[in-house]
Amino acid sequence: MILRRNLAVLTTVLVYVLIVLGGWIRANNAGLSCPDWPTCYGRWALTPSQFAALGDVGYTYYEMMLEWTHRFIAGVIIGPAILLLAFLAWRWRAQDSAGFRLALGVLAVLLVQGSLGGVTVLDSNSPWSVALHLGTALVLLSLMILMVQRYQGCRPVETGGGFHLLAVSLWLLVIGTMVTAAMTAKSGASLACYEWPSCDGTFFPALDDPLLRIHYIHRTLAALTGIGLLVMLFWSRAGGWSGISSRALLACLLVAVQIGLGAVVILREVPRWSQSAHQATGVLLFVVLSGILWLVVRGRLQRDEGHAGLSGARSAV
Repeated sequence: MILRRNLAVLTTVLVYVLIVLGGWIRANNAGLSCPDWPTCYGRWALTPSQFAALGDVGYTYYEMMLEWTHRFIAGVIIGPAILLLAFLAWRWRAQDSAGFRLALGVLAVLLVQGSLGGVTVLDSNSPWSVALHLGTALVLLSLMILMVQRYQGCRPVETGGGFHLLAVSLWLLVIGTMVTAAMTAKSGASLACYEWPSCDGTFFPALDDPLLRIHYIHRTLAALTGIGLLVMLFWSRAGGWSGISSRALLACLLVAVQIGLGAVVILREVPRWSQSAHQATGVLLFVVLSGILWLVVRGRLQRDEGHAGLSGARSAV
């Protein structure tokens, strides 16, 4: 169990690093610095001299190595780590059948994610392929967080009312916000609204321009996420769910940082460091929210199982 726990934690950290690295690659416009897949210029690795021999390919060796490192982490480290986690879960399937099913789900998402990585390159980094690649990566990260929770023995939190629906809605909102952010960046719409916090002098601009439309959708989803997290914070405090409220407070603080970074992206005309930091903080927010989601969902399932068991006992009596 200790091996599985430590391996799951390490893999989760690496998935986070991989997503952030993908954002840095996008900020450097280096997504096609390896124009073929799964190799890079027909090779599995290139030395500086081999790269120089290619002539002017429109990218530097540094940019090519960013993409190559991204692929290396995904295929040589994360892929085998998840395969090992699936094997260990299979070994323990008699004692933990749910853990085995989760490991199979993680493995399936990984295979889809790897295939989408190839599609992204072969489709010339089109906005839709980049967004889909990021969205699937976030799902993989979220499932890894669930695995870590289970292996670390994190206790579920039983909440009341429709709180679990709020958690699911916010989880989907953050994914939507990050996916539209990727589409905004890849389609060249980062400055479609050249002011902040307004958009071209108004908070409700005409959405005839498709670039402005995707930018505005991203801002709207981000605003809804912030409002939803405030609701979650006050609701969890009112319910006395300290394990949730502390995480919700952290999420609200991360949103505040995100707002500031989003403003810098616009007002400083998309500097690469702020664009990358914006994504890194957004992914960290998603990590916190995924942790909340699985605590609440597991608590809901635990409560439902308890009610089912109680009903069965009463029927037997």
